[in-house]
Amino acid sequence: MTPREIMVELGERSYPVVVGSGILRQVGNRLVGLGFVGRCALLTSERVGALYREPVVGALRAAGLDPVVVEIPDGEEHKSLAWLALVYDRLLEAGMERSTPLVALGGGVIGDLGGFAAATLLRGLPVVQVPTTLLAQVDAAIGGKTAVNHAQGKNLIGTFHQPRIVLADVDVLSTLPRRELLAGLAEVIKYGVIGDAGLFDAVERRLDAVLALDRELLTWIVATSVRQKADVVSRDERELTGLRATLNYGHTVGHAVEMLTDYRRFLHGEAIAIGMVAAARVSQALGSCDAGVVARIRGLLGRAGLPTELPADLDRAALALAMRGDKKSRGGKIRFVAVETIGHVRLVELTGEEIAARLS
Repeated sequence: MTPREIMVELGERSYPVVVGSGILRQVGNRLVGLGFVGRCALLTSERVGALYREPVVGALRAAGLDPVVVEIPDGEEHKSLAWLALVYDRLLEAGMERSTPLVALGGGVIGDLGGFAAATLLRGLPVVQVPTTLLAQVDAAIGGKTAVNHAQGKNLIGTFHQPRIVLADVDVLSTLPRRELLAGLAEVIKYGVIGDAGLFDAVERRLDAVLALDRELLTWIVATSVRQKADVVSRDERELTGLRATLNYGHTVGHAVEMLTDYRRFLHGEAIAIGMVAAARVSQALGSCDAGVVARIRGLLGRAGLPTELPADLDRAALALAMRGDKKSRGGKIRFVAVETIGHVRLVELTGEEIAARLS
């Protein structure tokens, strides 16, 4: 199967996202093709490393590169300043230079942490994203957002640092725990809601084949999602026009749910699924969409095995307070993504209290 390549068009900083089968075997040659030689760094997590560290290290060495491996524990709680400091220490001890590429092999935590480390160490190292979860392949690895979490909210400390290339191998999804696969599917469904009714329809019709990991279908789904994100990022890299903010559909409530449950009860995609249904309900309350749209979104997420309701023990006042700290807020108001129909959304300025009130 020929890999699909989608360009993120950012002038001199443009880069390809390569999607297909067997991509991990190409990592070394792809880096050499970009002009990298000698030392490189590989950041991964324990679980991903146990599966794919050696194949990737082997591919890097076969291409003449000399990788130093940094491995951290799994879990969102490790996307922190403390673990960032440890990564800095390991990279500096290994003698990294400003031309040394950092390969981030893993899910969203590794992509965000590795991207932020690369963006800030020595005033900027090149980063290569090799996402190993569906969520990271369709979303987190693309667009240059890097960050670590803070006690007051998710991704509050970060910067933009575009990768040199993104290499998404759909074969690795076969070793992804079922729960993480479903969490990634939430982001695919999000792309359908915000801008691609055809993608939403396809997932609705062929959900069983998606969950059975049909390789050709997965490649199409990942590439289609990537194409949508690449287009948005190319036109609004830093959320200046509001276009890129539409990618945050479901995230205002979802991030608040994650924070209020200490990032332990839900995976990111699960919290976003809850947030997507909540956003649809708020949209209906605002008169932006009808009940049928809400039912369709809730129905597909539910069929995919994702949570769709806010936890009963979450206090609405606490939810409003958590949303108030949303990093996308301006003047106390949040640019809330409201759905109109499947495939079309709009931005509405609301306070956290106004959002929570429409969820009661």
